Amino acid sequence: MDQALSVFDRWTQENNDVVKKYQLQNGEQDVSHQSHNQTQHLKWCLSEFHKLLRKVQGIPPQVEHTQLELAVVFNACVCSVAQSHFSEAERLLSQAMDRVLNITGDGGDASDVCVRWKAVFKSAGNPTLKPCVPYLFCLQWALWLATCQLKVIQDIQSEISSLCEMLCGEVWDDRGITTKGKLSSIPMLIMDPRRLFELLQICTSIVQGAERLSDGQSSEALSSLQTASTMPAPRALVALTHLLSGFCLVHMSRPQMALQCYRKALETDSRCVCALYQSMLIYRQQGNTQAEIQALRLLHKTLTVAGATQPALADINPLSSSLFLSSQSLTTLLSVPSALSVLHSMALKCVLHGRVSEGVEHYLDLLAAFHSDDHNRMLAEAHTLPKLPDLYLEAGAALLIDQRPADCMALCNEVISMTMELLPENVVLEEPEEKNEPETGALSDDKVATLLWTAAAYFLQGHCHTHLKDWKQAVTHYTRCINLLVKVCVKQKGSQPQIPTADITGNFGTNLYTLQRLKGLSLAGRGVSFTQMDKLKEALRDLQLSLHTFPDCVGSGLWCGEVLWRLSRRQEAAACWKKTWSIRPQSLDDRVPVYLHELQIGASLDSSELRHRIQELGLA
Repeated sequence: MDQALSVFDRWTQENNDVVKKYQLQNGEQDVSHQSHNQTQHLKWCLSEFHKLLRKVQGIPPQVEHTQLELAVVFNACVCSVAQSHFSEAERLLSQAMDRVLNITGDGGDASDVCVRWKAVFKSAGNPTLKPCVPYLFCLQWALWLATCQLKVIQDIQSEISSLCEMLCGEVWDDRGITTKGKLSSIPMLIMDPRRLFELLQICTSIVQGAERLSDGQSSEALSSLQTASTMPAPRALVALTHLLSGFCLVHMSRPQMALQCYRKALETDSRCVCALYQSMLIYRQQGNTQAEIQALRLLHKTLTVAGATQPALADINPLSSSLFLSSQSLTTLLSVPSALSVLHSMALKCVLHGRVSEGVEHYLDLLAAFHSDDHNRMLAEAHTLPKLPDLYLEAGAALLIDQRPADCMALCNEVISMTMELLPENVVLEEPEEKNEPETGALSDDKVATLLWTAAAYFLQGHCHTHLKDWKQAVTHYTRCINLLVKVCVKQKGSQPQIPTADITGNFGTNLYTLQRLKGLSLAGRGVSFTQMDKLKEALRDLQLSLHTFPDCVGSGLWCGEVLWRLSRRQEAAACWKKTWSIRPQSLDDRVPVYLHELQIGASLDSSELRHRIQELGLA
């Protein structure tokens, strides 16, 4: 018997040596290399625990040796789960349950894992088995959570409550299962089961909260998440409970309370970037542009320096929360745009809301990132950003608004050089057969997009020349833009292709609207340029065509009235101005790109002066 005991003492020492080596090597590694080295250590540990387990299970199960066997099973399972080898961990746990049930004489129902675990829990009355069963069940719980089997966890909730009582009733230390008995003969565990239990508790609450949110059960989710926020857990997980509570409150139409939850999340964990992102969305919805831009700035900074904000030492525990937070609902809720997407949003918002110089700097930073050496990063983030010609044109428009026409022209030349060889001879947009049918001429279509980019570049260059008062060159560039746009024809059902007009654009969606808008603005720009060159007949023709193509163009209306006035057609001029002032301005933030907004062309017209003219005619 003494010889047999010495064998088990030796096996216990083998187990403990592997655990100590893992803890020592993993704890000493530099953070930057820890993830890779931890994986290598886990592979080695798993191999050693498997070898030891074959030795221990090579003899019939005995109660006095169960503590060692189940400790080795626990350690091997932890290593398997940490490497996402879930089926391997399931097999080890199933074998362990069989050994326990053989010892107690209760075979259970082999087809139902929950029934088998309930039978195992009954066997925990045995003093030798009592400390082993809880930490093995922790691993089963971990497997269910890692594989998103939330219904099973709900069905066995009473056993989880019992598990809490059993774990809290034991006296633990980091050297082994309990502190009772001879320390040298106690098999060590690679992870403290109490820490695992606490981790599983809060992760389960977080995942269940996300699932309830996706099912529309916001108030139920809020209650459980608020309870979870008081659990002992790493700060990052407590922050997640506050974050998801904010989601619940948004769904319950309580945005101000949601903002408080997001603030708590950030106070708990400054790296909770999703809380910043969700706060920004609330500010956007409320129309609080300055707060939105500030949130975007903080979000971009946090995303940019995320690597530098990692803790100095990583957790040496092999099982991390990321294993248990993989549900699709949670992943969707926690999604955040890339740093470059946030930079683009910030640039656009600044330009649209009067902070033009700031927006220009953001656009230039964005373009610099595209030309950096980090090609892999750019490929990964490119799908979340506009196409490169769009970015050039947006940046060009921002530079133009910022009174930097030379820089704008340089960017437009880049766009023209990118697209010139790809220009189509002509484009025919066909009317959809049904209202719900996708538009056949969508701007994602390469031909239409290429034509639009090149035309828009010429359009912006025309604007640049008006800023420089080079009216002849302005006319040339506006004409180049118009010549490209007239290549687009529309084909209505049962008719031949024709040049689009304002009254038929609605049937073709936003695509044709955008092209017509660009044509109308280009005609307006050329008309104003002709006006400055005293070519009033040509100016009137273009301005009237502009209004026919794009009736909501305020600049065309005002300048058309000005030309009519100069041609001594003053009654018509007054009518034109009045009609123009009656146009209700539209919000263009989402409908058209910033480079197709109606920018000032050359000298501006003073509305008060125009109204004074009308009064002099006695038509006010």
